[in-house]
Amino acid sequence: MTTTLAFPVLLRLLDERSSAFRAAVASAPSLDVQVPTCPEWTLFDLAQHIGEGRRDWAATVAAGPAPAKSAAQGGPDAPREREALSAWLAQSTGQLLDALREAGPDRGCWTWWGASQSPQTCGAVARHQLQQLAVHTYDAQVTLGAPEPLPDEVALDGVEEFLFTCVATTSAWPHKPAAFDFHATEGRSWRLTLDGDGARSTRVPAPGTTPVAAAGEGPDTAGVSVRGTASELVLFVYDRIPADSLQLEGDAGLFDLLREWEPEE
Repeated sequence: MTTTLAFPVLLRLLDERSSAFRAAVASAPSLDVQVPTCPEWTLFDLAQHIGEGRRDWAATVAAGPAPAKSAAQGGPDAPREREALSAWLAQSTGQLLDALREAGPDRGCWTWWGASQSPQTCGAVARHQLQQLAVHTYDAQVTLGAPEPLPDEVALDGVEEFLFTCVATTSAWPHKPAAFDFHATEGRSWRLTLDGDGARSTRVPAPGTTPVAAAGEGPDTAGVSVRGTASELVLFVYDRIPADSLQLEGDAGLFDLLREWEPEE
């Protein structure tokens, strides 16, 4: 299944989230404040992570299928002066966007998600980079005490991107087969199925329409389902907000098993 967002849209949204991240950093009273959702980091640490990470992925995209060495090594350090830091961050995102435009969405690219449902292409990299930047923009906004929901088109693609990239695996689920349903109030739903064949997700009809599972596709009903806005679902799966921020039905302990699971691959 391909992304719901066209490649030019992904690049536009990457640029927009980068601007929003820089705006949050610029508004902070101090770069040394701790980030509540990333408690091991200060805001400066988060900014450094964003800049160095985008430079590394720019080099990775440019290298194609071959793994690229870290572009952050030997590159300019993140400056602590506020205006210079903003310019450095903008340049970091610019490098990634330029590399993605040059490569195009279908070019092969090294990724860390080998056996997932996401392809190893530059388009999939752009899709994942958008979600990373969107969630970390939320982190920066939380630091200011002014968090904003993820934009709708980012979040609606983000639920599926997370399930396809970060959860999908061919490693056997070590527990009783289980299904998780995720329902966005905007009208889109997904089912995550875990069994001896691993973990895989698919879009499913919204509740109240048609059955969500056909014979042979796993459990007929989900062991647990969670409902919220697409933004809330993305923030939940990235552990930014607790389960009680959403409507949860069924065995909440299944989420604990999922978080504790460490697939072999």
